[in-house]
Amino acid sequence: MTRGVMIGVDVGGTFTDIFVLDETTGVASVAKVPTSRPDQSAGFLAGIGARVSDLGTVATVVHGTTAGTNALLERKGARIGIITTEGFRDVLEMRRRDRPRTWGLRGDFEPIVPRDLRLEVRERVLADGSIHSTIDLDGVRAAGQALLDAGCKAVAVLFVNSYANNSNEQAAVAALRAMWPNPHVSASSEILPEIREFERFSTTALNAYLQPEVSGYLGRLESALTSGGFGGEFLIVQSNGGVMAVDTACRLPVRTALSGPAAGVIAAGYIAQTAGFPDIITGDMGGTSFDVSLIADGQAALAAQTSIDFGMVVRTPMIEIATIGAGGGSIAWVDKGGLLNIGPESAGSDPGPVAYGRGNTRPTVTDANIVLGRIDPERPIGGGRLDVVAARAAIDAHVGAPLNLSTEQAAEAIIRVANSRMAGAIRLVSIERGFDPKQFAFMPFGGGGALHAGAMLDEVGLGRAIIPRYPGVTSAMGCVIADMRQDFVQTVNMMTDAVDGDAMAALMQSHLDEGLRLLDAAGVNFVSRTWAFDLDMAYVGQTHTVAVPLPITVTEGRVQPPSRAAISAAFDAAYLRVYGRLLPGGVTRVLNLRSSVTGTRPKFDLSTLAPAADADLKTARRGTRKVHVGGDWCDAAILDRLALPVGTVISGPAVLEQPDTTLLIEPGLKGTVDRFGNIILEREAAQ
Repeated sequence: MTRGVMIGVDVGGTFTDIFVLDETTGVASVAKVPTSRPDQSAGFLAGIGARVSDLGTVATVVHGTTAGTNALLERKGARIGIITTEGFRDVLEMRRRDRPRTWGLRGDFEPIVPRDLRLEVRERVLADGSIHSTIDLDGVRAAGQALLDAGCKAVAVLFVNSYANNSNEQAAVAALRAMWPNPHVSASSEILPEIREFERFSTTALNAYLQPEVSGYLGRLESALTSGGFGGEFLIVQSNGGVMAVDTACRLPVRTALSGPAAGVIAAGYIAQTAGFPDIITGDMGGTSFDVSLIADGQAALAAQTSIDFGMVVRTPMIEIATIGAGGGSIAWVDKGGLLNIGPESAGSDPGPVAYGRGNTRPTVTDANIVLGRIDPERPIGGGRLDVVAARAAIDAHVGAPLNLSTEQAAEAIIRVANSRMAGAIRLVSIERGFDPKQFAFMPFGGGGALHAGAMLDEVGLGRAIIPRYPGVTSAMGCVIADMRQDFVQTVNMMTDAVDGDAMAALMQSHLDEGLRLLDAAGVNFVSRTWAFDLDMAYVGQTHTVAVPLPITVTEGRVQPPSRAAISAAFDAAYLRVYGRLLPGGVTRVLNLRSSVTGTRPKFDLSTLAPAADADLKTARRGTRKVHVGGDWCDAAILDRLALPVGTVISGPAVLEQPDTTLLIEPGLKGTVDRFGNIILEREAAQ
């Protein structure tokens, strides 16, 4: 494998983070630049340019993008049309008959595709896969032309029961692709060949909705990199924590939703596992949100389905992440009842917090940290100088005066409310899922996470915190670490005692062959290639399924047929693990086959990030500063975190500063620098 410069780029709501690793020298460097809007590619290229002058030396660029996520949340995708089976044009609008507010009697929902752009054609496939009515191709062509005349940039073909037999849908897709002026034609049997109309329709429609936006964005990036002399691998992070080639991302952009946070979880898991902590809870605090995930025994949990927003369901494997609007740029406000709230509205990168001096007048969490002395206004993330006076005035006007609090009390109240909301998100992924947070370490990252690490130990009762070497660019680091992964699903829908092992093996073989083909096509060097097969199974009469890992032997590239006894035994083990008991005599059903093929990319040695052997605590000391902690001002030691030698123990109160983040060590806590340069934050032993 050719060694060279590897670059990870994570575009967030406020900052674009860059992590650069020179594999030849082992030297790593980071950069944070403001995220550019509306075209994020400008910030992407500016960030790389801040650290690399010659793109010809770069071997790999891996990108975690929020272009798709933002387009969904802001409803700024393309104008698209839908062609569906007669009688099914309203599936997207009917959804599951849920409501935006559970306890409300009313609620509005507008699907991404208006009704006049949801067209029907004559065709019908039954649930058993038999064709009741063949496809009316003339009707398909007429519908396609009508959508083009209406200004549609992409089209989704959504035929009922196409997961059981895709011949009608594929014929319609072929006719459309012959007349459509671009590649943006999505077929539900290609995107998600799985039972349940709404989830399949929603995922496919969202894929079409994102195709013009995401493919245009990635095309601009690829062209700019190429014109700058880049000739290496350009990869995109998926929401499952793996990476894919650009052409795959352009074809399946729905798989990029939440890719940036997913990369952060992958990096956090690798860092923690290397440091000896297989059980962690991650907390990514950026400028807009606080994203939480749980890793148990070194494995991040994958969700088969995620709601990006109400009624916008994506059924594709995603790392389970709970998100709340509690980032550094989240705005603090007092409601009509006199209650202090944080977010969900954020100042983002433009205009940003009040102290940035770009026109915002409403206080944010970052402004509160500045007023309390926890962030040095002369040395902020991203450079420049912050306006403390403006931040104090905003806090006074919008929080202090309405609640009759001093400036410091109001700022501390903002931090306490933000901490409470973050603690609630941590409890959601731990206690409410049966995990004891005392058994987990907390890994904060993002630009603001390390400022709140100590508070999370107290609020939730976590055992310790691990602050990585470069917390502010952990997601960008995850881009460099992530493996390439391809996921497949196919509905089987038959009783376990009727499963044909040879037919099941043939289906697995098709997934394996296609996954390996995609790995080969990416042109990436892999250390190894692995695969896994899971079944969605349940007792007959149950709605919800359990994921059943299926031990499968692959001999000389050929999948060996599973026996019915092996499938039943695997189901019993999985069901018992989830529910604690079996249902004797119950009849089981196999609903879906899920397959994954992974190409393991080389991992860099985290010891290359460790402090230099000649690091000296004396040079790390920057003096002291007044910091407001626990209701009063105190003298806190200020240190250059990156200059601290291995083994250093810092007792609070202290503030550790570095270009991408700031770490607050509160009184009663201590931080120890481990051999990888991580800070292990723990409670001081009782005297």
